[in-house]
Amino acid sequence: MVGGIALLGLLVFAPAQAWAGESAAAPKQEQPVKAEAVTPEMLYETVAEKARALAGKPYTAPPEIPSDKLGNLTYEDFQKIRFRKEAALWHDQALFEVQFFHPGFLYKSPVIINTLEDGKVAPIPFRKSSFRYDGEGVEDKVPDDLGYAGFRIQYPLNSPGYKDELAVFLGASYFRLLARNQYYGLSARGLAVDTALPKGEEFPAFREFWLVKPARDATSMTLFALLDSPSVTGAYRFIITPGTRTVVDVDTALFQRDEGHQIGIAPLTSMFLYGENSTRRFDDFRPEVHDSDGLLMYTGSDEWIWRPLTNPKKLSVSAFMDNNPRGFGLLQRDRNYNNYLDFETHYHRRPSLWIEPTGKGWGKGSVHLVEIPSNEEVNDNIVAFWVFDSPLSADQATRLSYRMTSLDRVEETNHLAHVLRTRTGWGGVPGTKPPAPKSVRRFMIDFQGGDLASLNPEQPVKPEYETTNGKIDDLVLHKLPGTDIWRLSFRLQGAKELLADMRVFLTLRGKRLTETWSYLYEPIDAE
Repeated sequence: MVGGIALLGLLVFAPAQAWAGESAAAPKQEQPVKAEAVTPEMLYETVAEKARALAGKPYTAPPEIPSDKLGNLTYEDFQKIRFRKEAALWHDQALFEVQFFHPGFLYKSPVIINTLEDGKVAPIPFRKSSFRYDGEGVEDKVPDDLGYAGFRIQYPLNSPGYKDELAVFLGASYFRLLARNQYYGLSARGLAVDTALPKGEEFPAFREFWLVKPARDATSMTLFALLDSPSVTGAYRFIITPGTRTVVDVDTALFQRDEGHQIGIAPLTSMFLYGENSTRRFDDFRPEVHDSDGLLMYTGSDEWIWRPLTNPKKLSVSAFMDNNPRGFGLLQRDRNYNNYLDFETHYHRRPSLWIEPTGKGWGKGSVHLVEIPSNEEVNDNIVAFWVFDSPLSADQATRLSYRMTSLDRVEETNHLAHVLRTRTGWGGVPGTKPPAPKSVRRFMIDFQGGDLASLNPEQPVKPEYETTNGKIDDLVLHKLPGTDIWRLSFRLQGAKELLADMRVFLTLRGKRLTETWSYLYEPIDAE
C-alpha cells in the first residue's frame, strides 16, 4: 500500500500536501508505527514500490511556499539565513554530518527528509532554532513547520579536524560532489527529460529522501531518494564513499508515467564559456573560463574518444552511438592555474565526473552532448547524458546501476596517449593577396602520454583522419623538442556553410597510439 501506509513493514510518508490558506504548513507526515527492523535493502524496495504507485497516478506539482512565507525572498536575504553547525544531524556522532537548507529564493518547494536509524524510519522535523536569521523581519515570517529545501553532507575530506562539504542535494534532482582538494563545479542530476528538444525540457525532482545513519567510524554513507515528474518516477540509492576520488554507487528503478519522452540517464551539467580552442573572444582578463573542457567516452568497442567542448553560436546537439558503453564523463583536463589566472573561482581545481555502468550492460543507445550558446559564466550551458534506443518499459521497472566518480584525471585507466590541448586559428598564409577566407582553418592538436611518449621522433607515426565536410590537408606531425609531446597540425578547407565533424588519431604500423580526437567545427563565415 502507498500514500502513507506501511509497505514491507515500513512506514512510507505521503507526498507533500498543498499549502492551505494563510498557513505555510510543511508536508504532513504520519508518525512511524511499531514494525520489524527495516534494512537498507528493504527501504530501497519500499521506495521503488512508492515510485511505481506514483507512476500510476496523475502528476501533481509540488506545492510552493507562498510569497508572504518567504516565497519572494531576495538572494541577499536568503544568504543571511545560516544553518547552525551544532544543529547538524549526527553532530559528533559519526564522520558524516548533515546540514539542511532553508526554503526561499529559488528553492520554494520543501522536500520530505527522513532518517533510517536502528532499523526505524523517522521524519526529520523542521526547526527554526537550527538557523540564524540575520535579515530584518525574516524570522517572523517563518512558520514552525516550514520544511527543508535540501541538504549538504559533510565529512573530514581534506583534514581530520574539519568536516568539509562533500555533497549537496538541492533543487530539482541536482546534486554536486567533491573529492579531496576540489572546488564545486559541474553538477549531476537524477534524470534529464526532453533536454534540448523543441517541446521544452522537463525537470524531474527529488521529492523525498531517506538518510541512513552511518556507524561512528563508517567511511561510506547511504541515502535513498524518490524522484517525480510528469513523465517518469523513480527510486534511487546512493552509496557515497569520499576520498581522493569520491565514488558514488547509484542504483535506480525507473517507471514510465507518460510515453513519448527522451529520457537522459546519468546526466551531467556543466559550464564552458571559452577555452584554448575558442575563436570567440570575451572582454575578460582570464585566458580560459570553464568548469569542464571536454567530453570523454570509452565505448563498448574499446575506443576512447575525446570531444573538446565549445560555446556555439546556436544550439548544438551531438549523439555518439554505442552498444554497452563502458564509460563517459565531463572532464576538466586542464589543471594549470596559469591557463585561468583566477584565484577566486579555482577553475583549475574543478571536479571531473566519470560515469561507469555497472552490473548489466546498458545495450544500444547514444551519449548525447548538448552545447548551448552563452554569454556569461553563471549559465550552465553543457549537458551530457545517455539515451537508450528503446523507450522505458511501461509495464515494469527499468533497473539500472552505475558508478559516478569525482576525480581529477581518468587517464590512469587509459594507456593510450591523450589529447593535451586543441588550438585553432585562421589557416591562410600571411601576406597572400587576396587573403584566404576565414573558413580556412588551421588546427593544432598536442598528444601526450602512453607509448607515444617514449617513441623516437624518427618512428613512422602517422595520423588517421576523416571529416564529414570540407577537406583536411597539409598535415604535419612531429615530436616537440625536449618534451614527450607530439603535435599534429592540419588545415581544414571548404567547410564554409556546413558543420564539419572531424576525427583524428595516431598510429604506428597499424597500432593505435592515441585516443580519438573528435571535433565539431562551426563555420566562422556563418557569423
